[in-house]
Amino acid sequence: MTCCSCFQRHTESGNRVQNAPFADHKARNDPSFEQRFSAGANPAPVPSTNPAPQADNGNMSVDAYRKKHEITIICPGREAPSPFMSFQSTGFPSEILREVQQAGFKAPSPIQAQSWPIALKGSDIVAVAKTGSGKTLGYLLPGFILVKNLRHNSRDGPTVLVLSPTRELATQIQDEAIKFGRSSRISSTCLYGGAPKGPQLRDLERGADIVVATPGRLNDILEMGKVSLRQVAYLVLDEADRMLDMGFEPQIRKIVKQVQPKRQTLMFTATWPREVRKIASDLLTNPVQVNIGNTDELVANKSITQHVEVTTSFEKGRRLDQILRQQEPGSKVIIFCSTKRMCDQLSRNLSRQYGASAIHGDKSQAERDSVLSEFRTGRCPILVATDVAARGLDVKDIRVVVNYDFPTGVEDYVHRIGRTGRAGATGIAYTFFCDQDSKYASDLVKILEGANQNVSPELRAMVGRGGYGGRGPRRWASSNDSYGGQGAYGSQTRDGPSFQSSYNNSSSGNQYGGAPSFHSSSSNNQTSGAASLPASGGSGEGLSFHDRFYSGNSRGGDRARSRSPPKAVGVSNW
Repeated sequence: MTCCSCFQRHTESGNRVQNAPFADHKARNDPSFEQRFSAGANPAPVPSTNPAPQADNGNMSVDAYRKKHEITIICPGREAPSPFMSFQSTGFPSEILREVQQAGFKAPSPIQAQSWPIALKGSDIVAVAKTGSGKTLGYLLPGFILVKNLRHNSRDGPTVLVLSPTRELATQIQDEAIKFGRSSRISSTCLYGGAPKGPQLRDLERGADIVVATPGRLNDILEMGKVSLRQVAYLVLDEADRMLDMGFEPQIRKIVKQVQPKRQTLMFTATWPREVRKIASDLLTNPVQVNIGNTDELVANKSITQHVEVTTSFEKGRRLDQILRQQEPGSKVIIFCSTKRMCDQLSRNLSRQYGASAIHGDKSQAERDSVLSEFRTGRCPILVATDVAARGLDVKDIRVVVNYDFPTGVEDYVHRIGRTGRAGATGIAYTFFCDQDSKYASDLVKILEGANQNVSPELRAMVGRGGYGGRGPRRWASSNDSYGGQGAYGSQTRDGPSFQSSYNNSSSGNQYGGAPSFHSSSSNNQTSGAASLPASGGSGEGLSFHDRFYSGNSRGGDRARSRSPPKAVGVSNW
């Protein structure tokens, strides 16, 4: 059995870990690598690569299952293992299966079903699947098996390392690791910026089998010499496209140099642009690529009913009030704005009638944790957010998403609306589309048509007078990890102070060009007439949200979203 104990921890005075980088090579075709998953005193059984069809999938054949779920596999020269169409066919230990059953899951999601048998064989994986498809358990559960079989001393460093672009996503991955790993006695910790280092360092000193981290904070701790990655045998890059989008590539490469070359690497991504293909070719060895759905073009979740309404800036408030009044009391709603100021403004006005909170880059970690907790529990059912929450927010019962401002491209649009319709549920998304957004009309129509959604004549008319290439340039920013390391939270995104410079310096062109394969390149179902949520006291009692928000303003028409919106009653100018 290949043993990782040769990568011992070397210390000097002050308990500083020596993190000398490994040689930069990928010669990981060790025939004993796969044995790590079946080693140990009590090895977990590894099922046959061709399990019999399972009854809960109607005795479906492998080909029929893959066709039904739009699963394609790319692994030249090798036979892809068959998917696990039931939890029983996985061969996972009973304690893990018990946790899964208690969570209410009936069968693996397509990405789980196909990625698990590949991961259990020790192969590197590139998994391309939409948000909300169950990717987190897709990589965590095989990691649990490896931790149990390798039996590393967790005080010498983690066995599993998961890198995440944002602290919100990192903490949610950590929650899943705790929930499903508790019965297996697998320890984990989460490293992210915007919070004191002390508690995180103490967790590392006590020992953690799994470390979930944002790149910036992990690099900080590596430079302090307080953690060693030389035992990491299982490396996961989650939301890889988002991490590259935020400018974390240099930090990722720096981290990977501290990890042993004979590792297993899994990359999970919602999109498959050339930047992701490039880093995958550098960091992974002979990966198996698993695609769920069409990866050649950006597609939206078909479980979401999308309503794109061509309107003016002046009419947005009135229409938002109508949408919120149509929802059943207590329904969870996320409203996306483009600026932090508008986010706060909208939240204050909505709070008077519905109960709303804001989350954006200027909020402290404690404030964000409190807001998200109240949103999850339903105490505050409306969340007004910038793109900070477009990815990484996993609240399974969100009914409605409202794009109050259209984002800087259709890729962000897809991820925004992906906050609803998760884990097999359905959802509704409303989008306010103004004249200044017309350059995105062409690509937006393609997204709608690809998801079999209605396209209004007004939106089609905008295609003719709008620009093309509406995905927009990627916001390649500096490597300063404002989401997970030093600096102000969110400065790499549109709601941060450095957005304009990052945007102007970003690369241009079609981000999705080139070969789609990794190996080919180095109905509105609203409840009409439902009672509105209870009104709260305060100034403006009895007035509609629109009347309060726009009272005293006679100016109409579109306004550039970089300018201040009309003045609200009782709210001073910014």
